[in-house]
Amino acid sequence: MRHIAFIGAGAMAEAIVSGLISKGIFQPKHIWVNNKENRERLERFRTLYGVRVTRDKGEALSGAGLVLLSVKPKDAREALEAIKPYVRSEHIIVSVMAGITTDSIARALGIKIPVVRAMPNTSAAIGQSATAIAAGRYATKDHLSQVERLFKAIGTTAVVSEHELHAVTALSGSGPAYVYYFAEALEAAAKEAGLKPDIARELILQTLAGAVGMLKTSGAETSELRRQVTSPGGTTQAGLEVLEQYKTKEALCACIRRAMVRSAELAEQYETRA
Repeated sequence: MRHIAFIGAGAMAEAIVSGLISKGIFQPKHIWVNNKENRERLERFRTLYGVRVTRDKGEALSGAGLVLLSVKPKDAREALEAIKPYVRSEHIIVSVMAGITTDSIARALGIKIPVVRAMPNTSAAIGQSATAIAAGRYATKDHLSQVERLFKAIGTTAVVSEHELHAVTALSGSGPAYVYYFAEALEAAAKEAGLKPDIARELILQTLAGAVGMLKTSGAETSELRRQVTSPGGTTQAGLEVLEQYKTKEALCACIRRAMVRSAELAEQYETRA
């Protein structure tokens, strides 16, 4: 089996590696992880997951079928220059970098090569990622299918056009952080109310899981589910009125818009430095 090479050893790369191994999609010996200088991260990958690690990009890419770019957008240019001598047309480049377009990646590599962008989230580590993928101009349906199979192993996938990825990045790519932020707020409120942290955490986690379960299985609109919980003059209504007072819905919409804008800014910054 041709292996998969990860360029970058950060949290997203680890989440994907963990998911691929736990689902049996790749054996550890068929996964290579490379980064520029952080030896501690490479050692973590080697000891925790049993994958092959190297600081030599040529070694990582030799024999690879898939090359997954998982570096910060600000490091994209340097990473692409570093792998350029080793990239071949038979590689499929998979980028999880926010904002950087498939055309920019192919142009930087100086070769007509299939590039597929993917926007997963860190829930990939437990096989629960929501991943959107978009094909570049040199990627065929078969290339897209291979990448889709890869990410289906670690969650759900949706094929979108590349211009929609800014919205996806803001929504599901960054989404887990918004949920964790909400859970943090619930924990803080529970502490203020005098609940023991372990009891509060258990109640919060099950409440979140139960609500998601209802959303997935009931078939009802989110607004209808909310109304079903909200008795006139009751405690839920009293709480929701405070959320309305603080314009929570507007704040969340503004949050998504700002993240979308930031994704576009990252792309523009990359092109400006070209």
